[in-house]
Amino acid sequence: MSKVLILRLAGPMQSWGASSRFTQRTTEAFPTKSGIVGLLAAAQGRRRSDPIEDLAGLSLAARIDQPGQLLRDFHTAHREHTSMPLSHRFYLSDAVFTAFIEGQDRLIETLSEAIRNPVFPLFLGRRACPPTLPLLLDVRRESAWDALVGLPWQAARFHQRQHKAERTVSLRVVADTGMIPSAADPGRSIQDVPVSFDSARRLYGVRQVEETRILIDNPEFAGTPNTPVLGVTAHDPMEVI
Repeated sequence: MSKVLILRLAGPMQSWGASSRFTQRTTEAFPTKSGIVGLLAAAQGRRRSDPIEDLAGLSLAARIDQPGQLLRDFHTAHREHTSMPLSHRFYLSDAVFTAFIEGQDRLIETLSEAIRNPVFPLFLGRRACPPTLPLLLDVRRESAWDALVGLPWQAARFHQRQHKAERTVSLRVVADTGMIPSAADPGRSIQDVPVSFDSARRLYGVRQVEETRILIDNPEFAGTPNTPVLGVTAHDPMEVI
């Protein structure tokens, strides 16, 4: 039997690199498998040299609830008295994603407990990108696809209000091949499957992904009652006055 672990990936900045090289550190517009596996491994307390085959073998689907804005950081660094090469590092600001991680019951339950009580700090792709809470939304005994289409829109309330004229919104979904029923997208290859995080032998394999779009109800649609985002407490900074 399988279960699905649902994570809400939100924070001031995120960066999900899949093809970054040398001085150009780019980010994908969605969470990568290498980034998610790194987050799960950190939660469990695995070292960079520890095996990660079981985590890399999990199925992953990502839903882009709030795409955010692309930021570029012109990065300088020094090591003792030596100037390091200048680099351009790209981030996503104010983005919100939901990740649906499907696997065997025992592993998913173990990972959910690790997310609740992580051994190492958790980051959204890079060390400079801590997540906001809640990170763990739910663990469900259903397919990742059923969870994905049934989960309420997780965008920030201000972003939902920007679409208040729309009863439903169209969200992009990127998933491992075979996770999307009747996918029309031919798919593409991404080199983001971690084989080893060891600094002396960092290796990544290739996975096939496919894309689609789904319609999700907008809780801020004009004329409908407000519905809080699952797991997120509504906050009005002016309510005290």
